Amino acid sequence: MSNDVQSYYLLIEEGDLEDLRSDIWNDMPVPAYLTVEEKTYDIDISYRGSYTREFRKKSYWIDFIKPKRFYGYREIHLNAEYKDPSLMRNKLSFDFFQELGVLSPESQHINLTLNGTYQGVYLQLESVDDLFLKKRGLPPGPIYYAVNNNANLSLMRDNKLKHSLLSGYERKIGSYSDDVYIEELIYKINTPQSDFPHIIIEYLNIEKYFRWLCGAVCTMNNDGFTHNYALYRNSQTGLFEIIPWDYDATWGRKVNGGIMRYDYVPIEGHKDNHLPFFLLQVPEFRKLYRNMMEEILEVQFTVEYLEDKIVSLHQAIRPHFLLDPYKKKKISIFDSEPEFIFRFIRDRGIYLKNQLMKFEK
Repeated sequence: MSNDVQSYYLLIEEGDLEDLRSDIWNDMPVPAYLTVEEKTYDIDISYRGSYTREFRKKSYWIDFIKPKRFYGYREIHLNAEYKDPSLMRNKLSFDFFQELGVLSPESQHINLTLNGTYQGVYLQLESVDDLFLKKRGLPPGPIYYAVNNNANLSLMRDNKLKHSLLSGYERKIGSYSDDVYIEELIYKINTPQSDFPHIIIEYLNIEKYFRWLCGAVCTMNNDGFTHNYALYRNSQTGLFEIIPWDYDATWGRKVNGGIMRYDYVPIEGHKDNHLPFFLLQVPEFRKLYRNMMEEILEVQFTVEYLEDKIVSLHQAIRPHFLLDPYKKKKISIFDSEPEFIFRFIRDRGIYLKNQLMKFEK
């Protein structure tokens, strides 16, 4: 998608708006109208997110009722990106993953006006569903959202046995009968045998997983190892692939917008997710990951490669940031963010290259 910032106009009747605001934790949507480029859509709308619902600038989930499609989407997410001083990290991350060959949502910045009042700059995210697969020419298959930290692909959390292998997952697409596949995946990961390398390749697309792992490690999304992802099982290959989600706490920033040191996440990934650990015990898998990461650190994860993308996106957002009622007073921080991200890329790149020395060639 281009960096053009379109204008979206929401109209919610006062009674429905009061219902929406009366309980920020209620997922029940209210009816509304969305106008984009002089075309009006009947929609359902609700708040989205977890702790982000408490922020002054709310994020939204939109379902299209009539017509049922919006530029090919059935539903979209509008993220406020409230704690990201750059408003760019989510999009930068998804675009970066796409460069690496990882299935990732499309995203674009938009201006949102609600009942005539400008709400600021938002990031529109594509929903990961059956249409997501169809647009990419992929075969149908179940999709599971990792909705909390129980989705650590482990049998345990905080040294306690989980009550279910499906704990932490929410089935977005598929049927009850599909659950057995993700249960088998988690069980096989956590009961490794001597023939683990031969078993795991029957459940997981190893190359795609390592491409995701490279992206998660480079962008340093600490949360992305225990939630903030989706699992898709390709019905033709029978293999799972991982899809990133909610990557605003990246490129050197924490979820609260504070600074995260460039060495916070090790090159092996998050210790609470067992899958990277077990995979990297296998010499051929370890070599694959090492070679993949080495190439990415030389090519894609460099200031030289990313500078134009970051600068052009920053310049496209800036005029709208100046008008955002929730962000405009922080323009000085916004203006310093490209250099902050460049510094993170340099420091993180050096750190990861040093970490690669531990890996056998």
